[in-house]
Amino acid sequence: MVEEPFDFDEVINRRAVPALKVHPMVLGADGMDLFAAGVADMDFRAPRPVLEAITARAAHGVFGYETVPDELLPALLGWLRHRHDWAVDPDHILRAPNVLNALAMAANLFTEPGDGIIIQPPVFFDFEDIIAENDRRLVVNPLVLSNGRYEMDFACLEASAAKPDVKMMFLCNPHNPVGRVWTKAELARLGAICRKHGVVVVSDEIHGDITFSGHRYTPFASVFEADALNSLTCLSPAKSFNIAACCSAFTVVPDAARRAAFKAENSRLTVNKNNAFASAAMQAAYLEGGPWLDAVNAYIEGNLALVRDRLADSPEVTLIEPEGTFLLWLDFNGLGFDPVHLTDFLRSKAGWAITRGLAFGPSGAGFGRLNIACPRAHLDRAMDSLITALKTHRKTTP
Repeated sequence: MVEEPFDFDEVINRRAVPALKVHPMVLGADGMDLFAAGVADMDFRAPRPVLEAITARAAHGVFGYETVPDELLPALLGWLRHRHDWAVDPDHILRAPNVLNALAMAANLFTEPGDGIIIQPPVFFDFEDIIAENDRRLVVNPLVLSNGRYEMDFACLEASAAKPDVKMMFLCNPHNPVGRVWTKAELARLGAICRKHGVVVVSDEIHGDITFSGHRYTPFASVFEADALNSLTCLSPAKSFNIAACCSAFTVVPDAARRAAFKAENSRLTVNKNNAFASAAMQAAYLEGGPWLDAVNAYIEGNLALVRDRLADSPEVTLIEPEGTFLLWLDFNGLGFDPVHLTDFLRSKAGWAITRGLAFGPSGAGFGRLNIACPRAHLDRAMDSLITALKTHRKTTP
């Protein structure tokens, strides 16, 4: 079979639809001409099989209530088994509207108001919001940046998990925004600590399909059966295939009692309905999207190489080498700006609209998260603008 060509250099007008990445609520009223690289989606057209599946479903013309297609769950199970060597019992999988919904439901079901939930900042900002909005208490186990690489602080994790009112941990695997793809050994150590102290692990693994050469995503629940029973895993093809606006999510819940509670909550909140287009998109992605994903991962890794090369002569900015995701964590502390002035510099001088590091917690001050899932020429022009701004800053700084 001839390999299908994929055109990731195609420039697609994101403003032709109400895309969040380029919307004024994200860019600001004065930011429509900025390099929009904040919101974590891709600027690439979804895989052709996904587009064809959605088109075929639309052509049917009847959009009444539907059950889950018979082929969807086997497609997911096959993907997890062949792609990630993870054999999942189909009875353990529940549907969810999205990953964040699953995290919030887990917090409400398996902790009480005032209980502590551990996170590892700098980490996806919605973790903190979920904890606060559901009247739980934030417990921080900050990652440690050592020689340009983030590591888990297991001593701190042990101390936090040992507190009797700490009941849960939100794990980000792979980690957004620092790009770590946690190793099996790291996950095993984390799992042992959490089991020892009765802390349930809720693992957000939405970025699991996007890893770079030499790194392999390990599902937390695949490490040991005991970890599986002490965890809930949140999955979605949203990031992998750039279908966040037309897909849903899955929650893997191996423990029977927790699974029964989750099913009952799904019913109570009536979040157990099905969207015909989401089902069609996800099924096609898992059955036929592999070649596209391989190609997009290679393209994103090429974009990473471009950024690395373009920053080689800019000591003010340090690339934290990622192992996965299409998000880069950049250290701008060499510029000497406070967070407010850093954002202003990037917007007004470089023309960049990226996610400010402080959004991921206090340890993110002076950093920024850059989305590189865009056409390479677009990224190259953005790097030109940044480097020009850095050169001008050097000339004007005593």
